[in-house]
Amino acid sequence: MTFASMSDHRFQPKLLTVLREGYTKHLFVKDLGAGVIVGVVALPLALAFAIASGVKPEQGLFTAIVGGFIISALSGSRVQIGGPTGAFVVIVYGVVQKYGYDGLAAATLIAGLLLIVMGVARMGAVIKFIPYPVTVGFTTGIALIIFSSQLRDFMGLRMSDVPAHFVDKWGAYAGALSSFSAAAVAVSIGTIIILLFWGRVTRFVPSPIAAILLTTAAVHIFHVPVETIGGRFGAVPNHLPLPRLPDVDLQTLRSVLSPAISIALLAGIESLLSCVIADGMTGRRHRSNTELVAQGVANIATPIFAGIPCTGAIARTATNVKSGGQTPVSGMVHALVLLLIMVVFGKWAALVPMATLAGILVITAYRMSEWRLFVRIFRSTKSDTAVMVTTFLLTVLVDLTVAIQVGVVVASFLFMKRMADVTQTSYLFEEHDEVEGEDEESVRDRKVPNGVAVFEIDGPFFFGAADKFKSTINRVHKKPKVIVLRMRRVPAVDATGVRALEDVYDKARRDGTLLILAGVNPQPREVLEQSGFVARIGAENVTVTLDQALERARAALTPAAVR
Repeated sequence: MTFASMSDHRFQPKLLTVLREGYTKHLFVKDLGAGVIVGVVALPLALAFAIASGVKPEQGLFTAIVGGFIISALSGSRVQIGGPTGAFVVIVYGVVQKYGYDGLAAATLIAGLLLIVMGVARMGAVIKFIPYPVTVGFTTGIALIIFSSQLRDFMGLRMSDVPAHFVDKWGAYAGALSSFSAAAVAVSIGTIIILLFWGRVTRFVPSPIAAILLTTAAVHIFHVPVETIGGRFGAVPNHLPLPRLPDVDLQTLRSVLSPAISIALLAGIESLLSCVIADGMTGRRHRSNTELVAQGVANIATPIFAGIPCTGAIARTATNVKSGGQTPVSGMVHALVLLLIMVVFGKWAALVPMATLAGILVITAYRMSEWRLFVRIFRSTKSDTAVMVTTFLLTVLVDLTVAIQVGVVVASFLFMKRMADVTQTSYLFEEHDEVEGEDEESVRDRKVPNGVAVFEIDGPFFFGAADKFKSTINRVHKKPKVIVLRMRRVPAVDATGVRALEDVYDKARRDGTLLILAGVNPQPREVLEQSGFVARIGAENVTVTLDQALERARAALTPAAVR
């Protein structure tokens, strides 16, 4: 089967679509210009995210070059830009501190494999259902942690090491506060001012590059006493490393499985969110499953070249679109531009002040914090607020992996509770809940035989609603000769719902009562047939309409019982 014959949910990179349509010189000129701009913008972010993640600055460049090229080449979006992002800082830092870089490389490889499996299994649409309060909670938590991790370099504190835990980190900062450097604070604040106001001077040079060039020049011209990348990490290499697989044992592989799952989820969520935003800007549609496979391949490749996890970068993708990027070639150009910069100017990166990168990351943390959305959700439902706050606190105080897992579970339980709350079982023959004339299926308009009880389930019939159903059925003190259970408003049934029906059927048989189902929709009927319930109850006792159910009830009763 060729790529051309595959449907959109199969692996079909947009690059192949572009080449099939015909790639022109005009498109290349636009992609080249956009790729150069995005490559320059990505440079300081690659360095900063790597340092914030607890690895060497060049490892951020390796990730942006290798991962960025592969993501664009295989992407399900025409304009996706990939590389290291702030979302991974928390996980990467924690894994590196506990298992070393090889442990992180193993986790990233596993995450890459998981992403490919997710794409092949067509989970691109499913992963979008991660609850929004969970996303806002961990994103805001990540932003706070990134901000916290930069205070040492922002203020020039003399600290040999910074604790990994959030509370311990602030305690250590408080103890070292007297050692702050006025020079470092000045460089950091100067960086922030440039980032905020450079756009008023010119948009030809991106503000992060302007901040790095100006502050680095000022520091070395005026001999400002601040720490630089070279002072802490040594020289920055000007070439890619040789490929190497991580050296880990089986126990480490087991230990990094949980963070690997979080890396895969984060990569999937952020990349697909970036694609959705790009779709809104370009008017096109991405291929979500192809995108997941692309992310998977990239995250397998980057650790082999000493990189860290990568994903679609929302801000850089938006910059690509605004700069005129038309096809995946712009993203591939961006990666090649970064490679060229590293080869030609890599040694100069060692001169960049750590305070400058801290200023860049403080602004990045503020922009990704989504604090307005955080506040807005507080005005939403209590359950959404609870999910968001729980995810936020777990992200900051415990672990991002735990935060995502608990957040999704809590949100799922609250959703199921809401679904159970809206699913009702009514005893219609006694209560007459329906109003005459409003419903052609109203019980009130029909003659219900003596000894027949009519119930109705309204809503999804799953395990959250099964107990309420059985409680309502058991409210009938006088045992009816026939129970008619209307299911016209039941869109879906799960295994627990089937089990609840079986319990009612078993009790009805013991009591000598006939159970009839009326108005069963296609999905519930298919589930009931596959489970064998229809065979047990008898196909003649599963009717399409209420009238048919009542006729069946009359036929089962003696003539004297019919009124």
